[in-house]
Amino acid sequence: MNVWIQFLLCAALIFFAGHKLSLYGEIIAERTGLAKSWVGIVLLGVITSLCELVTSVSAVTLHDLPDMAVSGTIGSCLFNLMVIALLDVYSKKPVSHVVDQGQILSAGFGIVLMGLGVIDIVYGKYLPVLTFLNNSDPLSLVYPLLYILAMKLIFSYESAREAASIVKLAEGAPEQKRSMVAILMPFTFYAALIVGASCYLPELAEQIGTATGWGQSFIGSSFIAITTSLPEVAVSMSAARRGSFDLAVGNLLGSNLFNVVILAVTDFCYAKAPLLRTISELNALPAVASIIATAIVVIGLMYRSEKKVLLLAGDAIGIFLVYFLANILLFNAH
Repeated sequence: MNVWIQFLLCAALIFFAGHKLSLYGEIIAERTGLAKSWVGIVLLGVITSLCELVTSVSAVTLHDLPDMAVSGTIGSCLFNLMVIALLDVYSKKPVSHVVDQGQILSAGFGIVLMGLGVIDIVYGKYLPVLTFLNNSDPLSLVYPLLYILAMKLIFSYESAREAASIVKLAEGAPEQKRSMVAILMPFTFYAALIVGASCYLPELAEQIGTATGWGQSFIGSSFIAITTSLPEVAVSMSAARRGSFDLAVGNLLGSNLFNVVILAVTDFCYAKAPLLRTISELNALPAVASIIATAIVVIGLMYRSEKKVLLLAGDAIGIFLVYFLANILLFNAH
C-alpha cells in the first residue's frame, strides 16, 4: 500500500480514537467526582498528549530517530497554538475575550518550559551529563518539577474561582447509569488504538522523508505534529461547539505543558546521549515560534479585544502568521 495512504489511514484512526478517548475521559472525570475545570484540563491535556508520548518514545526506542521525536513533540505545541487561533471561528467574540484570564498561568509556564527547551537545544552541550540516569540531561529533571508546580498553581487559582465559572465536563443522565467497568473498557480500547497507530507513525514519516528528500525536523514538525495533535483538535473543537471555550483553550495549553514533560521522558529512554544535544539545532526554530505564539496568546488574554477581522481576531491572525512563517523557514532550511 502507498505510504501516503497508510499515513492518512493512520491519521484517521488516531483522530477517531482520540475523539472517543477524550469523550470517555470526560465521563470518567465526572463519574469519579473530578469534574472541576482544573482537573478536566489536566486530565484531558494528558490524555490527548498520549499520541505525542507514544510517538516520541517509540521514535527513539524502536526507530532511533531522535530528531523526529523532538520535532514532532515541539511541532505539536506550535500546532496546538494554531488551533487556539482557529477556535475564533466558533465564537461571536474573540476567544481571548470570552475565556478566563487564569489561562495566562498555563501560557506563562508554557513559555518558561519551552524557553528552557530552546536553551537546552542550543547550549545544552555546556551542561553535565547524568550518566547514572541513562545519560540524560539535568534539565530533564526540571521539566516535570515545573509541570507539577504549574498544576499546583492552577489548582489554587481554580479553587478560588466562583462556582459559576467552573466548567462542567460531562453531561447526560444515561452516562451516570453506566458502571465504571462499562466506561473503562471502551476507554482502554481506544487508548490501545492510539498507542498502536502512534507506534507506526515514525516509520511512515521516515519513509515519506526518504521519498521526498525532506528532513526529519520538517517531517516531524509538520506531518507527525499535526497527526499526533488530532486528539487535541477533536477535544477542543467539540468543546468549542458546546461553547466551553475555557475547556478547549485549557486543554490545548495544558497539552503543551505536558508535551515538554514528554521530552524529559523521551530523554530518559534515549540511552545514547542527552536527547536535545543529539538533534539538529533547527528544532530551536519551532520552539521559539511556540514561545512567540504563546506570548501572543498572553497579549490577547490581557488586552481582551472585542473586535474580529472577518472570522479571526488580531491575536489569532498573529498566531497563524507565526505558524506558517516557522514552517516555511524550516522547510527552506532543508
